[in-house]
Amino acid sequence: MLKGPLCHENKACKEKRTLAIKGLTHADHQEPLFFVGAGTCGLGAGAGKTMKAIEAYCKAKGVAGAIIQTGCIGLCAAEPIVDVKLPGRARVSFSSVTEDKIPGLFDQVLKGSIPKEELLGQIVSETDRKWEGVPELKDHPFFKPQIRFVLENCGIIDPENIHEYIARRGYQALSRVLSKYKPEEVCSIIEKSGLRGRGGGGFPTGKKWQMALAMKSDIKYFICNADEGDPGAFMDRAVIEGDPHRLLEGLAVAAYAIGAGKAYVYIRAEYPLAIKHLESAIRDAKAAGLLGHNILDSGFNLEIVIKQGAGAFVCGEETALIHSIEGKRGMPRIRPPYPSTSGLFEKPTVINNVETLANVPFIILEGAEAFNCLGTAGSKGTKVFALSGMVNRTGLVEVPMGTTIRRIVYEIGGGIIGGRKCKGAQMGGPAGGCIPEQYLDVEIDYESLKQYGA
Repeated sequence: MLKGPLCHENKACKEKRTLAIKGLTHADHQEPLFFVGAGTCGLGAGAGKTMKAIEAYCKAKGVAGAIIQTGCIGLCAAEPIVDVKLPGRARVSFSSVTEDKIPGLFDQVLKGSIPKEELLGQIVSETDRKWEGVPELKDHPFFKPQIRFVLENCGIIDPENIHEYIARRGYQALSRVLSKYKPEEVCSIIEKSGLRGRGGGGFPTGKKWQMALAMKSDIKYFICNADEGDPGAFMDRAVIEGDPHRLLEGLAVAAYAIGAGKAYVYIRAEYPLAIKHLESAIRDAKAAGLLGHNILDSGFNLEIVIKQGAGAFVCGEETALIHSIEGKRGMPRIRPPYPSTSGLFEKPTVINNVETLANVPFIILEGAEAFNCLGTAGSKGTKVFALSGMVNRTGLVEVPMGTTIRRIVYEIGGGIIGGRKCKGAQMGGPAGGCIPEQYLDVEIDYESLKQYGA
């Protein structure tokens, strides 16, 4: 671990960051690199056996390759996904690479031939030479309609390598906030962006932060709700597994904005891989001076604590969640007072979910306008959906607010298995509702879905 503020925007830190990135993110690799989607969905599809098969192949063939584990890129139906990157060439992604397919696939790719079977596409960069006749991954039918802010790094970087996150502008939003903005200015930027809570209620995020900032208290708390109790929902889990530093950066910016010195990530114990990656990310961020005492020499201190929940659905409700962290029975209480006034340990507290906080670094770096130019009049930016059920391409989808259900199911999801008719879509888990087929052309946002009972 290299210590020091590698995310500063001054010349010295940019030069230091460039050198660090070159050595720690395989920029000048001389051996083949094998990227394996090792999120929960990938491991469930056999990614562990695939990695063992890659190791056995390299040993038998004398190949000095390196295996790099990534999170889920979103296309869960195609797992195990394996990317191969030869020196100087673009990274190429393949689907459904079970252990028995490794010898045949690698025999071709390592000789410079890209087979069409199971080919998803190539990931093109400025420094690598493209493969002729190979489509780009971003043009795949699953990915082409998507705009990815939250899922930008998922499936691309090693989630346990902080330098890979820094290489993709990681922690620059935190650096900018601590060096240039007062807390009230951060709240104003988030308010102007139109970001609303992605946990269901859709309360304006900037307004919630401003309410907590205005409270006079020597102690304040920020809580990230990663409980995600709805059956079939796995958005928050996948983000933490694939890009934990994005959550930590968003949480650090949020804590600074309201004046909190301590934050909690409330996550269910059934997410062991997400917890492992989050613990690793917190350790590395502390070692790099990006969490803890006097972050980036700014005078801002922040401690982040992981609190594991027992999986009770009711603890997704914010007051029940607060009770759980306090060691009490996780039961909701009547409001007011609201948590922003009297929350955790009766101190001003803000609660946002993973997706909400994961949007924050983009908004800080690109500006409020870059976020609120997407979406509808009342629902700005993008939304991540867990697409599951009888569709051909299940997985995580991030699309602009206002996208129709039909487009998600048919264009991105590839339609219903066997060409059958879609009878309806369930939105929002048990607390949501079912949208029948005749309303599939409804544009998804907070207001429109309420009209149809979801």
